[in-house]
Amino acid sequence: MNHRSSEWEKYLLGSVLFVSLLIGGGTASGLYTDTLVEIAAVVSAAALFSQTPGRRSPYSVLCLLLFAVGFAVLQVVPLPAAIFNGLRPELLLGDPWVGDTKFRFISVGVGRTVECLLYFLATALFFLAVLRLRAEQVSALLPFFFMGVICNGLAGAIQYSLSDKVAIVGLLPFTINAGLFANANHFSALLFVSVPFVVYYGLFRGRLLSGSLGLITLLLLLLAAGSRAGVLIGLAITALSIVFLSARSRASGLSVLLIFIALSGYTIGLWTKIDVDALDPAFGRGEFARTTIEGTKDNWATGVGFGNFQKAYQIYERESMIFKQYVNHAHNDYLEIVFEGGVPAVLLMVGYFVLLFAALVRIRRDPLQKAAFLSVSFLLIHSLVDYPLRTAALAMTFAYMNAIIFHKGFAERLSRKSEMIEIDHNGDKLLVPIETSS
Repeated sequence: MNHRSSEWEKYLLGSVLFVSLLIGGGTASGLYTDTLVEIAAVVSAAALFSQTPGRRSPYSVLCLLLFAVGFAVLQVVPLPAAIFNGLRPELLLGDPWVGDTKFRFISVGVGRTVECLLYFLATALFFLAVLRLRAEQVSALLPFFFMGVICNGLAGAIQYSLSDKVAIVGLLPFTINAGLFANANHFSALLFVSVPFVVYYGLFRGRLLSGSLGLITLLLLLLAAGSRAGVLIGLAITALSIVFLSARSRASGLSVLLIFIALSGYTIGLWTKIDVDALDPAFGRGEFARTTIEGTKDNWATGVGFGNFQKAYQIYERESMIFKQYVNHAHNDYLEIVFEGGVPAVLLMVGYFVLLFAALVRIRRDPLQKAAFLSVSFLLIHSLVDYPLRTAALAMTFAYMNAIIFHKGFAERLSRKSEMIEIDHNGDKLLVPIETSS
């Protein structure tokens, strides 16, 4: 197929990524904006699968995704009630199937689990669709991502210039509190996952000045957003991006030194944002974690069903911790996933981490894949204290970054370049194949 005639794939998937960053910043369940993003992702992936041969997805990745989908489906399939004897408290027995108590569901809320399954399927299909693109097209999706980040950054800058607490009501089905997100922490997550790609553009695409300005803007927005985790991670990911990516770049040592000096000034501003006493008050993440672990002990085999954290958490909550505000998430995605999915969820997470770090060995030569690995790693770190991947905007971003990491086309492109030599032709640099004698 002619490469020019197949550029529609890039624009189609890029549009899905861009739209998700514009309207996918809500955290509540049942938002029509999330449904629109899911529909767009599924339709786009279906169009690409049906008309393009594409490259095959890694077998190990496909197996992990099928296992995840299969287990989620199992949670909403009626099973013999005897299976659950002794596996979970009576209060958390799943609903009977059409009134027949001989059969029950693993999930204590089938509707919420189905909603989570559709959310995961849309994200997974988008990930697989990006994997089918050529490496050049995958790289060409970055401008769509940057446009989404810029729109969020502009919205955030306008909000913070008016006041440090500006809420926009009525534009989307959720209240916008930071950028185009309902949650300032998730807005901060989008900003810091953008840092490695901005550094990549500055160091490897010859855009050092614009990259430096973009980096400074991202760091200032992180400070303005006020997310403690976001500010800390933003500092760490910036330093690591420069060290991790500059080793193979053409940027001078002086440029890197200047960036590090700027980071030192940023660190001074960082400490003004951190109040040690406010890191974990009595009603905070420590209490959420304790209660979630307590619930996991009673439901370790199968979990309570994906999407049912809020419903099940209330059973284990201490009376002294019940206030007007209720706990909707554990603020630790790993604990929440294990609570909802039990041992199978642990196996899924371990399998993903094994694949992710195995990929690190293969991507050491490609700077874009290294940038994506850094972004994914810090988003996973942020998930220790929050739930960023439960917003459609960050879920689609996460899928795109994983597609960059697991895409085999980048390694093939590097191997082809290694078989080429650079010659000077009338002042132009050209790559030509190395001729070998038979």
